[in-house]
Amino acid sequence: MKYKVERTDTADSLIRKIVLFIAENFGNEVALDKLNYLEESIMSLEDDPYIGAVPRYNVLKRQGYLVLILEKDLVFYKVDEKRKLVTVYAVVDQRQDYLSIIRGL
Repeated sequence: MKYKVERTDTADSLIRKIVLFIAENFGNEVALDKLNYLEESIMSLEDDPYIGAVPRYNVLKRQGYLVLILEKDLVFYKVDEKRKLVTVYAVVDQRQDYLSIIRGL
């Protein structure tokens, strides 16, 4: 059974930041390719929400997050089995201090 994938406003905002940064530094075509890659990768969670890994930080593990590793980006999400729902909370560049970003959610 397929899961429904939803993104929080924070996740959408962080995706926008990534795409705008790429557009400013590498051009619109590269930014659109990145956006398509992120969208397709996130939507792949519909079919298999457990393809992500358990985060290395205990605080994130305890909160039930999974992380989808995409090249330089990390997608933090949770799975609600009862509702067959995947909620994406954040998409961050792994070179950032992502623990602080996730803690702020």
